[in-house]
Amino acid sequence: SNLWCLFSHSVDKAWKELSNILSGIFCASLNFIDSTNTVTPTASFKPLGLANGTDHRLLRYAVLPREVVCTENLTPWKKLLPCGSKAGLAVLLKAERLFHSSYHSQAVHIRPICRDASCLAVSWELRQTLTVVFDTFSSGQGKKDWSLFKMFSRTLTDACPLALQSKVYVDISPKNKEKELLEVTPAPTSVHEAIVQGDKRTYAVYDLLSPSLFNTSRSLNVQLKWKRPQDSSELPTPVLHAQRYVSGYGLQAGEISTLIYNTHPYRAFPVLLLETVPWYLRLYVHTLTIITKGKENKPSYIHYQPAQDRRRPHLLEMLIQLPASSVTKITIQFERALLKWTEYTPDPNHGFYVSSSVLSALVPSVIAMKDVDMEQSPLFTSLFPSSDGSSYFVRLYTEPLLVNLPTPDFSMPYNVICLTCTVVAVCYGSFYNLLTRTFHVEEPNRGGLAKRLANVIRRFRGVPPL
Repeated sequence: SNLWCLFSHSVDKAWKELSNILSGIFCASLNFIDSTNTVTPTASFKPLGLANGTDHRLLRYAVLPREVVCTENLTPWKKLLPCGSKAGLAVLLKAERLFHSSYHSQAVHIRPICRDASCLAVSWELRQTLTVVFDTFSSGQGKKDWSLFKMFSRTLTDACPLALQSKVYVDISPKNKEKELLEVTPAPTSVHEAIVQGDKRTYAVYDLLSPSLFNTSRSLNVQLKWKRPQDSSELPTPVLHAQRYVSGYGLQAGEISTLIYNTHPYRAFPVLLLETVPWYLRLYVHTLTIITKGKENKPSYIHYQPAQDRRRPHLLEMLIQLPASSVTKITIQFERALLKWTEYTPDPNHGFYVSSSVLSALVPSVIAMKDVDMEQSPLFTSLFPSSDGSSYFVRLYTEPLLVNLPTPDFSMPYNVICLTCTVVAVCYGSFYNLLTRTFHVEEPNRGGLAKRLANVIRRFRGVPPL
């Protein structure tokens, strides 16, 4: 037991140092990560790369659900790139355009990898990803046409000299087996077909390292135009998706509900659910229910670590089997705690955030997949890893929750302070002056030589004396 305490303390100390270092590097508020929002998952996460350790006690997972990405985080993030934002694809990273988009996300992944085939030397791999979603339909007066200049207010001029690969992929997959109704300009250097998350996709590829790309013009402005107006068609539903919400009334009890959808027509698969709930929501674990198609769905693996007030959050991990074409509803009731008045945020009536649930699963593919060579398609194998030809790994994060807690009337301390200050200043101050002030009768002073001389002069001038 003593060895475990020392081991856990050393890991927590290293975790705190890491969060503070990353907070300084990326100008983010990661220094607010502490024991109250950190958990040790047992099955949902594992070390990536060459890490041989499988001991889950080495892992730490923390979420700041209220953290918002801003330009202060983007600037140091761009400085980690080999060419910064001076050349290559990073030229498009203009903060004014990126942060006016519908969605943006930054990520940094660090892992140890083999430097050569024999793996005698180990290197550290730094991977930076930036995800941005532009709503071109609303910003383009109802048109779906777009271009790099319209979205980023910039165009590509050259590749980063330090880059071994610099490509732009444009999805030109035909829908409903119709004729191609879109065109991209300029003509792509090549066309690539890939299986992305169980769906066959066709991509137009622009290789910035190709010498023929910048022969016609000094800049690359990829444009996509539709040959005829398109009707608003619904996006395809993913095989695995989820949503989460909080229900109940009043400020005492409530319920957290999670809906997990499996839209695969004939394949069932398990999903690993990770729930992290703050300590000020008292979970009633005996009320946990998992319902699928009107029947109880018992998890094959469950791990629960109860919270400790002001020390650690709740941790709940479950392995749930999802039948084909089903909706699984997971509910658990909770009770709201009353915080100390110093523990409330500056805007307590806005509410308190509950971090997202994490879903990890090997999702079966709807169509037949084939093994993809790493050299042919390095982009999709790194962003969308697949275990074999029939499934692919997916990790989903649901939306965070906003929960209202019992909030005292913070205007009352202000009123008490104002009333107390008024009573002290007016009543007690006047009473204290009456008790302690002494009065002295001063004899009238006739004045000195200067005053008498001034009165003589004033008398000659006909002016009243002083």
